[in-house]
Amino acid sequence: MTYLAGKIVLAVTAGAPNNGLTAGNVGQVKQASVRGRAYPYVSAQAFRRWLRETMVTAGTVPSPVTRVGKAEGKAQKATTEANPAVYPDDDLFGFMKATAKAENEATTLRDSPFMVGTFLSVEPVRVTSDWGVMSRGISTPVIHEHQFYTADLAAPFLLDLPRIGTFTIPGKSGGGKPNYLDEDSARQTAETVRFRGQTALRLPLEERRERAAILLEGLGDLAGGAKKALHYGDRTPALIAMVPMAGGVNPLGFVIDGAEDGSGLQVRGPALRTELEAWQGEWEAPVRFGWRPGFRAQLRKEFEADLGDLIDQGQVTVGHPRTALRALAGEIRSGARDAWFDDPERP
Repeated sequence: MTYLAGKIVLAVTAGAPNNGLTAGNVGQVKQASVRGRAYPYVSAQAFRRWLRETMVTAGTVPSPVTRVGKAEGKAQKATTEANPAVYPDDDLFGFMKATAKAENEATTLRDSPFMVGTFLSVEPVRVTSDWGVMSRGISTPVIHEHQFYTADLAAPFLLDLPRIGTFTIPGKSGGGKPNYLDEDSARQTAETVRFRGQTALRLPLEERRERAAILLEGLGDLAGGAKKALHYGDRTPALIAMVPMAGGVNPLGFVIDGAEDGSGLQVRGPALRTELEAWQGEWEAPVRFGWRPGFRAQLRKEFEADLGDLIDQGQVTVGHPRTALRALAGEIRSGARDAWFDDPERP
């Protein structure tokens, strides 16, 4: 298996974790309109920032960010060091560092091994407007307004494990871009391999294991979000599902989703059973569910009843999100999942 496919649900209660443009004095939450109804969301960019910062809190050294352009009267841009051999976040989250042809530097980019969708509400929501007044020590109060909402937000994710710590080299014809700035420096810590039809540099397996593990642990300890002073809320996953897949397919899309009538979150045991049968031979047991105690308790009871036989056989496991994520991180660190770091041979 080479991909870890999954889906995450965040439970937002009277929160505003990701905001859009301010309209006048109104702080607005991000929301999409679907068939004329409002669906609040958290952008993938915001979620990835939360995860990156959670990893830094745990001790990961972040890639420094440089902002250029404004002082020079040029187009503004901000880039990291673009050094995935040294910085795990450059490796896991990808980057693009473009330079002018006149500058004596290479243009480099990296696709993200960790892919995540938009955390969209599973049901339409009436967003609440809250009025505030600043009147402390002034004669004329200042009135302001902001939005918040309560919703379960769901998004898919995909982790391309063989790509972690693997950096492609441009072909002899010049096609493709390097995943690093300095090939000589990269070669000091990496070996040359063939990867999906291209020549690439690959870090030692121990380092690649560690990077996958710290990302999974970061998901379990996730923290972040806007307006924490007024709308603090826990941002660790309320529900997460993970399944190792041989290809980049995510079979969990319609297993965890909103009800068609807009009545809220659904976790469909029969749908999971059918998906696993359809992809037989392309996934590896167990399908791991992390489900916070007390979150949608009746739904969990129904799900476990629907899949009782698979749970008894160990094909599906249900535990706490943090426990499930840290257990998988431990398996990866121990070398028990080393086969996931190489693409499977196809007949």
